[in-house]
Amino acid sequence: MRNIFSRGHPYLKSAVFLAALFAFVYLLFWCIGRFLLLMPEPIGSRAELFTLGAKMTLGLTLSAGVIGIGVGIFLGLAKLSRLYVVKWPAAFFVWIMRGTPLLVQILFVYYALPAVAPFLKFNEFTAAMIALALNVGAYNAEAIRAGILAVPKGQTEAARSLGLSRLKTLRWVVLPQAIRIVVPPLMNNVVALLKDSSLASSIGLLELTLSGNRITSETFRPVPVLITVAAVYLVLTTALTAVTYGLEKGKKYYEARAS
Repeated sequence: MRNIFSRGHPYLKSAVFLAALFAFVYLLFWCIGRFLLLMPEPIGSRAELFTLGAKMTLGLTLSAGVIGIGVGIFLGLAKLSRLYVVKWPAAFFVWIMRGTPLLVQILFVYYALPAVAPFLKFNEFTAAMIALALNVGAYNAEAIRAGILAVPKGQTEAARSLGLSRLKTLRWVVLPQAIRIVVPPLMNNVVALLKDSSLASSIGLLELTLSGNRITSETFRPVPVLITVAAVYLVLTTALTAVTYGLEKGKKYYEARAS
């Protein structure tokens, strides 16, 4: 056990990181809820609805962000493929997703897909998550493609000279280095995704924006409600930015130790 702690076992590091992240999220929402309860009307009595909307917003952002990174890796690799049957569809998909409004994409997934194929009918959360993940995945694809191209060719040549196959070279040599290079833009895309998640209110998902709209409809007091919604968004984006900054500092620290 001492050996594991002293050498920084990777599984232990992952467990500690996840535990710290969950504790951070729990503390964040506890602070938001307690602060909103102390606010005057019409905020204090509806603090639970604000907190519920904030949790839905963050959950939607994180789920779509994780899937979007996987989509971005797949599309980025596909765009670098030598096979045109793989490269062209990926480039066409990225062109479509980056060239059309996100709101249209959310509405298309929720309303149009079931009309074309009834088995593709999704609930509000799933539809918003799919649309957001595909959208941010298209932007991630360009960042990951640039990261792969930024890895020195000597790394690939050295791996191939040692007998690694093209797939193993990509898996164990090129892709890990590319991911470390593109951590800042990927995290910035997740932060932007949090704000874009407000468009999910267009299909009735009770996230933070729709929670504010419902409270405004009940109280007819839009100014304090919208200020509160904006403040909660600001807190969430600041928290995500802090996590991003921590990941960047950790990456630099481990790179310095490795060198």
